[in-house]
Amino acid sequence: MQFGVQFFPCVKPEEKSPAEYFRESLEIARTADRLGYSHVRIVEHYFHYYGGYSPAPMLFLSAVAAQTTQIRLVTGAVLPVFNHPFKIAGEIGMLDAISNGRLDVGFARAFLPHEFRRFGISPDESVARFREGLEQIDLLLREEHVTHHGRFHDIVDVTSLPRPTQKPRPKFYTALTSTPDSFAFAGRAGYAIMCIPMAAEKLSECLRIYRSEWRDAGHPGNGEVMMAFSMFVDEDGDRARRIAAPKVESYLQAIVAASSDWDGAISSPDYPGYERMVQSLRAQTIDTQIASAAAWIGTPAEIRETIARARELYGEFDHASMQINFNTMPHDEAMRSLNLFAEEVLPAFAKTPVAASA
Repeated sequence: MQFGVQFFPCVKPEEKSPAEYFRESLEIARTADRLGYSHVRIVEHYFHYYGGYSPAPMLFLSAVAAQTTQIRLVTGAVLPVFNHPFKIAGEIGMLDAISNGRLDVGFARAFLPHEFRRFGISPDESVARFREGLEQIDLLLREEHVTHHGRFHDIVDVTSLPRPTQKPRPKFYTALTSTPDSFAFAGRAGYAIMCIPMAAEKLSECLRIYRSEWRDAGHPGNGEVMMAFSMFVDEDGDRARRIAAPKVESYLQAIVAASSDWDGAISSPDYPGYERMVQSLRAQTIDTQIASAAAWIGTPAEIRETIARARELYGEFDHASMQINFNTMPHDEAMRSLNLFAEEVLPAFAKTPVAASA
């Protein structure tokens, strides 16, 4: 298993300025590179304090690329629904060159109603826009003189520049939650996947579907899975929980606030069951997050046990993408946690090769 760090800004301007947030995040990225973490990942969201500091993930990752040498850069994830395929393909080629081939590209459908409303796009077009955008971006990166007539964008004899440094293109991930058809689509296409540990039994079944479709499509290996966790480690477990608890719960409350339109205000056939997701999130606490292994909080020994429990609950996964500075976590505490995890937890998990993903 490999361990990386992810950034999901969840702070209000009055709590922390963007300049301070990114200054601290870049220090975490530089330190993670030095300590042997595998990747740096950041989201794309807009307008709301839940994620809104990060409307352009590749912009942040360009800064990370300039200040690191080994760590991989992961978009977690870019949103084709709000971006033209030409723009995304060009930026992928540019960042792949800047980083000397260290980029992995995660894509997502988007799920926040307020973003769809403000961009003037119907959530009922989410799946169609995502799959068309992904197909067109893939073609633009793999091929030259691309022609593709889509429902939303037409491409006629276009060669995207710069061409990717990695051949035929960087690895693709798709971000998924709990829709079996989306897991099946990713498996058939040979894409690596990103997911969140929610509803262990349902996620485990979705991962089985993903791997079955992967194998049936003739791809080598058994797929590739990245899962996201909040992590805070301290030599004193009670202190770790005392510091992390209000930050984890504030982060959960922010998700509910940003996605609350699903709770009866709107519905979409492209997002079945999202009203239940919001209700489930309302019931989450630090205790339920630790119990479900969604939050890795405690001493190094406790976290090693939590990682083992996560693998039992959800099945094997290849990458853990950890939020270190979630919500308003003080920077000195986040840095201390980052270093202690590297010293006391990383050595217990040898890096193992993973299957090549498209």
